[in-house]
Order: sequence, then C-alpha cells, then structure tokens
Amino acid sequence: MDAALVRQARAGSQAAFARLVAIHEKPLRGFLRKSGWIDADDIAQEAFVAAWAGLHKLREDEGFRAWLYGVAWRKALSQRRGAQRAAARDEAWRGEQDLETAAEVGVEDRMALEAALATLPEDQRACVTLCLGQGWSHAEVSEALGLPLGTVKSHVTRGRERLLAVLGGS
Repeated sequence: MDAALVRQARAGSQAAFARLVAIHEKPLRGFLRKSGWIDADDIAQEAFVAAWAGLHKLREDEGFRAWLYGVAWRKALSQRRGAQRAAARDEAWRGEQDLETAAEVGVEDRMALEAALATLPEDQRACVTLCLGQGWSHAEVSEALGLPLGTVKSHVTRGRERLLAVLGGS
C-alpha cells in the first residue's frame, strides 16, 4: 500500500503523503520514544518534513517505511550532536572564564591570555580550554566535542604552542 501512495506523493499529491504520515506517524514516534529520545514528537515531525522534501531520493517505493525510519534516526543523532556541541561550547566558554579569573593572574596577563585564546580556531580553543583550563582528558574532550581523539590531541598541542608563542612574544 505504501508503494502506491509513494508514487502518488512523488507526483505531487499532498493527500497521498498525508496518508503516509497518518499510517507511519504513531509507530515512528513510538520507535523514537522507546529508543530513548525525549523529544520524539519533534524529531518525527522533522523526519516527515525531510521525507516530503527528499522523497525523490527514495530508491524503491516499497521501502518507504525503512527509509523514513532511517531519516528519523539520522535526525535524532544530528539533534544529539548539536546539543553536545552546544554543551561543549558552553563549557568552553565557562572554561575561558575560569582561565581568566585564575588565581595570581594579573589583569594584563588575563587580557593577554584572552587575546591569545581568541587567535585560536574555535575547535582548537575548545580543546585547549577543556584540557588545559579544565583538566579534562583528551578522551573526555573527544567525546564531548565529537572530535576524533587524534584531532583533540593535535588541537591541544598546536593550541598550546600557539598560546606560548603569542604570550611569550608579548
């Protein structure tokens, strides 16, 4: 039954797509909830919007259900990565604030450190702030920022070198 509705929807029938939504909406939301997604309703809604826009990408009309669930799963993972990045940015900002107010650091030194941190690329700055400023392990930063472990290590090494160069030259 999905295949006929998919063909009609591909031909521009909003009514056919609405029928597909009616058929799959409740099971999709249930799947997302049972998979642990608190905001399953929002994710399902985004998946249906993406499915309507990307219906031309579906290879086999009979595979609509599996394809739709894949779209929803990728939306959920993307949303989680976005939330993790936002949390990491917030933590990095707090780390920068902690670095600025570190004990025995004078106003001029704080300003120099702030300026030096600003010269680092965003990902590098976050890695340096969490590893050097917050004492996180490379593995913790890798997980929090969603970066490969080797990338975190190189960001910290290069960031430290850049900070030393900028601060040593002032």
